[in-house]
Amino acid sequence: MRCCHADFSMTETSDRGFTLGMPTFTFGAGVLAEAGDNARELGLKRVALFTDRHLADGEYVAKVKASLAAANIEAIVYAEVSIEPTDTSFQEAARFARDAKVDGYVSVGGGSVIDTCKAANLYATHPAEFMTYVNAPIGAGQRVPAAVMPHIACPTTSGTGSETTGIAIFTLNSLNAKTGIISRRLIPTVALVDPDVTRSLPGNIVAATGFDCMSHALESITARAYPRRLNPAKGITRPVSQGANPFSDALAEKSLLLVGHFLVRAVRDASDTEARTEMMYAAMLAGIAFNAAGCHLPHGLSYAVSGLTKDWHVPGYPEGKTLVPHGMAVVLNNPSVWRHTAPSHPKRHLHCAACLGADIRDAADADAGDALAGRVIEMMRATNMPNGLDALGFGEDQVDALATGAEPQYRVIKNAPVDIGRDELKGLFRAALKYW
Repeated sequence: MRCCHADFSMTETSDRGFTLGMPTFTFGAGVLAEAGDNARELGLKRVALFTDRHLADGEYVAKVKASLAAANIEAIVYAEVSIEPTDTSFQEAARFARDAKVDGYVSVGGGSVIDTCKAANLYATHPAEFMTYVNAPIGAGQRVPAAVMPHIACPTTSGTGSETTGIAIFTLNSLNAKTGIISRRLIPTVALVDPDVTRSLPGNIVAATGFDCMSHALESITARAYPRRLNPAKGITRPVSQGANPFSDALAEKSLLLVGHFLVRAVRDASDTEARTEMMYAAMLAGIAFNAAGCHLPHGLSYAVSGLTKDWHVPGYPEGKTLVPHGMAVVLNNPSVWRHTAPSHPKRHLHCAACLGADIRDAADADAGDALAGRVIEMMRATNMPNGLDALGFGEDQVDALATGAEPQYRVIKNAPVDIGRDELKGLFRAALKYW
């Protein structure tokens, strides 16, 4: 796959540059113990430590708290983060942050915790009516006016990549649909990526977050190339996620190679330290990649799936409410999408399939969609993912509602390599109902 020549050729109106953003990150076993040193280096004295109830009394939060205490940094704990947060839970967290009067933030948890911490930091630092910063067209989409407080992110799952991005995703209750806030200013200041945290993760959580990682990488490589993105803004107004670019390609490719080799192993055997470490690294790489390139259809479609599913629960996730793990909602749309988008750039899709472990030696360009979709389906079956949207209770009679639920995700959908309208959305959901 060529990196920065034909795929990124300029047109008369092209943006000539792309901008990258990422935290200072430390990767390695045991690095959670460095939280205190990093906070002291940032000049912090009193921090809000965000986590969830499941993690609050566990060893990883304890390790971070001990490190902060050793550095003489006061930590005020907020353990009320909602898994799959909403606008309500974001606003509750922001009220806590305002009242806590802190000079920095530490998050210990998965994507929900890290995203909630980003939002709380934003609204406590730059108070505004909630929809002010929410992505257009759902919200006003106003730019974050200035820097937020320092944030040290400590991920405890291997998939979301939230520790590397300026994106905070939530469900807007009034629409029962997911949207988010995106700004380079929300990128954590420091990320401490410690693969030791994956030792205790159940296999089904590793599978769901691992497929989120995989899709971040696939969507980064197959996104509309940055010289041809639909948002023409340049310079300091250049969007955070700008389309496929040489940098995101390189990181996403490495992430896919790791996912293809290690995801199934990591799901099946919690004692496979190599596999779980490499999946943690893959998630970090894919997070940096998709922050720069952007996601597209699999994530855009997933938000409707998450919002419209009824009576679905996965062991290991919070009881008491219907919840489709984010990575599960994303991967259930993957094969349908790749069969649709492959004709736009078959060589990229074939390359992705090969990175994941597919044998493409005899594959022609016309086989690209099936090659990539087929390999993803193999991995879904090997990790006990549901067989399409039908398994979640969707049928032909709900395709129209799913399309309606996806339509507000214009910011994400327009990053696809092909133009998508309502009829295409309906066709993609229909093709995702069952795979085998």
